[in-house]
Amino acid sequence: MGSPEIEKEWAMLMRSALDGDSGAYRRLFVSLAPFLRAMTRRNGARIGIRHDETEDVVQEILLALHLKRHTWDLERPIGPWIMAIARNKLIDARRRRGNRVFVQINEFSEFPADDKDGDPAARSDIDRLLEKLTDKQRDLVRSLSIEGRSVEETARRLNMKEGAVRVALHRAIKALAALYRNSDQ
Repeated sequence: MGSPEIEKEWAMLMRSALDGDSGAYRRLFVSLAPFLRAMTRRNGARIGIRHDETEDVVQEILLALHLKRHTWDLERPIGPWIMAIARNKLIDARRRRGNRVFVQINEFSEFPADDKDGDPAARSDIDRLLEKLTDKQRDLVRSLSIEGRSVEETARRLNMKEGAVRVALHRAIKALAALYRNSDQ
């Protein structure tokens, strides 16, 4: 499947993250984001996802990977697991627009070249957008999406119920998506 080196790195980072290494979890998501963004732009265009919807879909994929991380079988490759979640989120995004869509699984089988350095401009944009969120939203996004903490741990740390954390995170991601869309105008 595409780039075996990056897939091995992601698997190693996910294993460490599942063992409680929040730094590895953050590195995993920082590494995944550009890949998912490129894949979403490429495959989303084929199935009618507008360019301005890309970041929303990427955030949904990242959130789904976070929430479903316990479903990854450590004995199996991580790439197909990531791609299945990404494919399903792309299909969900397309269905929300009201049309039925059929996607060939082989369209999601390739990994792009590894981008070790990431995109400093994108990181700067993310930091700038995070600063526009409320303190609570920023704390939630950082805790769950960047630091890789669990919903339970975040709820305890922020003195919230787990359900409230999930709802607040969803709202924070929607706010980030709106800020991102407005920043392009």
